[in-house]
Amino acid sequence: MQIQTPLMSQYNKIKQAYPDTILLFRMGDFFETFEEDAKIAAKVLGITLTKRGNGMAGDIPLAGFPHHALDTYLPKLVRAGYRVAVCEQTENPKFAKGIVKREVIEVVTPGVAFSDKLLDHKKNNYLMGICISDSITGISFCDISTGEFYTYEIPSAQLQQQIETISPSEILIQKKDKDFLTSLISKLDHSIKISKLDDWIFNYEYAKELLIMQFKTVNLKGFGIESLITGIMSCGAVLNYLQETQKANLSHLQNVSVYNPSEYMNLDHSTKRNLEITFSMHEGQREGSLISILDKTETAMGGRLLKKWLSAPLIKLEPILKRQQSVEELVINSGIRRKVIDELKEIGDLERLISKVCTGRANPREIVNIKTSLKKIPAIKELLASSNGNTLVQLSRSLLVLQNLDEKIDKAIIDSPPLSLAEGGVIKNGFSPELDELRDISLHGKDWIANLQKSEREKTGISSLKVNFNKVFGYYIEISNANKDKIPDDYIRKQTLVNHERFITPELKAYEDKILNAEEKIYDLESQLFNELRLTVADEAESIQSNARLIAMLDCFISLAECAVQYNYVKPEMNNDEEIEIIDGRHPVVERILAPGDKYTPNSCHLNNSKDQIIILTGPNMAGKSVYLRQVGLIVLLAQIGSFVPAKSANIGIVDRIFTRVGASDNITAGESTFLVEMQEAANIINNATSKSLILLDEIGRGTSTFDGISIAWSITEYLHENPSIAAKTLFATHYHELNEMAELFPRIKNYKVEVREYDDKV
Repeated sequence: MQIQTPLMSQYNKIKQAYPDTILLFRMGDFFETFEEDAKIAAKVLGITLTKRGNGMAGDIPLAGFPHHALDTYLPKLVRAGYRVAVCEQTENPKFAKGIVKREVIEVVTPGVAFSDKLLDHKKNNYLMGICISDSITGISFCDISTGEFYTYEIPSAQLQQQIETISPSEILIQKKDKDFLTSLISKLDHSIKISKLDDWIFNYEYAKELLIMQFKTVNLKGFGIESLITGIMSCGAVLNYLQETQKANLSHLQNVSVYNPSEYMNLDHSTKRNLEITFSMHEGQREGSLISILDKTETAMGGRLLKKWLSAPLIKLEPILKRQQSVEELVINSGIRRKVIDELKEIGDLERLISKVCTGRANPREIVNIKTSLKKIPAIKELLASSNGNTLVQLSRSLLVLQNLDEKIDKAIIDSPPLSLAEGGVIKNGFSPELDELRDISLHGKDWIANLQKSEREKTGISSLKVNFNKVFGYYIEISNANKDKIPDDYIRKQTLVNHERFITPELKAYEDKILNAEEKIYDLESQLFNELRLTVADEAESIQSNARLIAMLDCFISLAECAVQYNYVKPEMNNDEEIEIIDGRHPVVERILAPGDKYTPNSCHLNNSKDQIIILTGPNMAGKSVYLRQVGLIVLLAQIGSFVPAKSANIGIVDRIFTRVGASDNITAGESTFLVEMQEAANIINNATSKSLILLDEIGRGTSTFDGISIAWSITEYLHENPSIAAKTLFATHYHELNEMAELFPRIKNYKVEVREYDDKV
């Protein structure tokens, strides 16, 4: 048997418990990886692969990086698709006896992360669980960094739509479903990490017990999910995975909510891409997208919520009108709006901060950030209460002032603490008498010894008395043999030398213990006091999460109000009619990115199901047909998130879906030609549109021969006109002028053309 070094023996024991991860093993100032992990880390991170001796077991591959660079290197491993176990030293090496204790403090995966470097502060990071039971699929999704947790059930045929809508970073599936789901998910998005779990984890009784223990309830009726059998099973798989990867309390997961997809518009990937809602078609960047010009939020929470609103617009009138009313009140109350913006600028990411607190990850600065954020709430409450708006006043009433918690943090922690507790000096002087005494000893120990020597000389009358120190005996009082007759009765003899005697006193021994152990005791006591404060903050998790949600909503309303004022938007009239009327509409993004001096030419649109159902739009290349189509889609989408819109006026009958088929693109990696992609998108529209949908078609049949293309375009248009169940409002931009004949044959088809006019040699 090969004998390993004690350190490598410790490493191998931990590695055996986490076989499917890259194990980052903390050694002093470095995180090291060994063996196969080292080879992977060296390749992915671009660090040097070297060797380390392992006793008689021989040399092993080694690759490492400084511990302070964890936030730089960890995200690279996770983005490369690896699960990473972070193994930390769990005791201070200064005070360790033998091998330093180490244990895995967390396993980081694409869907389970707290690191600021791994998370986009304006985007949720969802972990999704999928449980398929014949025709019903249970879906749960959770953002561990914010504490959001949802579950629901859908017909299995709608699974693809839901994955596209929620856009998770990682999906948990049963091994029995791996072939079907791996194929489905990979086609949708190659970047989604798929984690296959044992089938027994997706067990109803086990899942139910896990949830009841997590939420400390007797049943699940209070969450409204008790009848969702497959939903509960998917929920249990998510919770199990979180508990396995996070070696910490998950108390910030306070409840699980039912997600109702019927309340939101489902936007498929091609529509998000073609309308450039959250990313532009050019390299998938945020720049040039709708969110880039609409996001004026001041907080990370508001930014994430706005992205959710844009990705899933509302399809019910009442909640749309409520949002619209809030935006309108903030447009009117411009003074209050500007003052609230100033307060929001100083509010941190409360959702993610309280999650770190509850899982024991919060550092001193993050606790102070919570205090600073909570201190802004009274001012915001007061400002909202002073408005004349019903919804703003209601929002003001719902915000919770946590003054006691503010004061506790303020009393305990200095205003500008170090990042790490280990650096010391986190707790304020005056908060703990015991800590103050230890600090005083640490700082003034030598002064105390000098004072003791002076006072003992005066007390005994021995002018040559000395207080000294050595490593064997510690502190002692040394008296020469000539002064033996003056030694006080309370002196305890410790050592006899040729010319001197050495003594100790109970007082000196007690102080020696304090001096020698002061540094360790200061660290331990600061850690204890900080942890007690952290638990106090964690107890208020529910209230802080509630405030975070309300502030996020307020931030979104203000962002939309700011856009309405700055960009000259109007409040659209919303209703359940089957009509869309936009007067002098403008493309919200294009008008913002025009060169100085250029002016956007507005255009109107009138669609309804009874007379003007389908518009055939023709005109020369570069005339703006595509922009016009997208403009109408974006105005409807903005209206249905509760925003004002870029137009002179707008009357919007709510649509249930927006479908787009725009431009020529292929998917070579999946073996799909331009024509095939075009036909698949067209088939998706025909199979899923209803009479309440809005369809935007920019060229159909261009990927094949002219006559075949015209035939396809004609037949699809005719099908949309002649089938009442999918007779959706449709804008169809085309180069096939032959389609203009359809207006004479079908009563609800109208022809429009884009004209390009020249004035003084300018278009």
